[in-house]
Amino acid sequence: MRRDIFQAIADPTRRAIIALIALQAMTPNAIADNFNTTRQSVSKHLRILTECELVKQEQQGREIYYSLELEKMKEIDRWLNQFRMLWETRFNQLGKVLSTMKKQKK
Repeated sequence: MRRDIFQAIADPTRRAIIALIALQAMTPNAIADNFNTTRQSVSKHLRILTECELVKQEQQGREIYYSLELEKMKEIDRWLNQFRMLWETRFNQLGKVLSTMKKQKK
């Protein structure tokens, strides 16, 4: 089953895992050390992130390392960009209104 990436990042623990592995690949145990939860719970989050292709696994000897899949993060960024442009336009419009109101008070 392929999961939706937006459902995956809706969970705060999964967002925290993404932030952890953004800079370097980590083992599940190393990731779990950063949370006040069980290793099994972290593994479930990693499985969900892997299923939606936000993280990838790489076997190195006896260890599995998880790292961020940057192309999927870019996909999220492209989707968010349309809203970013809308927000910037609205903030600019608000800035003009506030500036006009400030001038009228003087």
